[in-house]
Amino acid sequence: LDSVSKIFDQGKSPLTVLDSLTYTFGSEESYALTGASGSGKSTLIHILGGLDSPTQGSVFFDDQNINKFTTEQRSLFLNRDIGLVFQEPMLLNELSVIENVMLKGLIIGKNSSECKKHALELLERIGLVDKADMHPRSLSGGQQQRVAIVRALFNRPAFLLADEPTGSLDDKTGSIIIDLLCEYQREWKMGLIIASHDSLVSDAMDKVLKLHDGVFVL
Repeated sequence: LDSVSKIFDQGKSPLTVLDSLTYTFGSEESYALTGASGSGKSTLIHILGGLDSPTQGSVFFDDQNINKFTTEQRSLFLNRDIGLVFQEPMLLNELSVIENVMLKGLIIGKNSSECKKHALELLERIGLVDKADMHPRSLSGGQQQRVAIVRALFNRPAFLLADEPTGSLDDKTGSIIIDLLCEYQREWKMGLIIASHDSLVSDAMDKVLKLHDGVFVL
């Protein structure tokens, strides 16, 4: 992040959610983004993931400004370089579980049979290989979130960005989700950034960044 600000136009009283944030997130490290509701956690995740643009400042990934990416560069960034997980799993109900997991591999042109093999391996690891041919709506909320996570991780991204991934889950299921994320983060030496108000997340991350009045309170 290089002097990143996000200002929402509210007529005479514009709302500054992020105020000149400058920070470098390192690969192989895990971060908790904390702060009160409305502090800008989700906005920051969206900006880091290229889903939203800063009002001012720039976001760089491997020294490239992500907001200046071409359509092809943006597609590769979203489907290869980063993974995104949200509070709601956002699985496609028209596709089976295994087809949902394979999706990111197919988008970047990987072989279908190789994608299927890898998807089965991932589903086996999270204990859902027996659900491979079912549709997401037949799974519990925690099961759907696990599928969403391995879909996001399918191409072994450099960073995984998660916005309140345990927000709609009970404590036990939430703990399973966080353990799963941390396990992959350590094994794959991946950067992990989770926006959450859950103390379970803060306790599990290497670093905690608290957002208050648009800036980090370290």
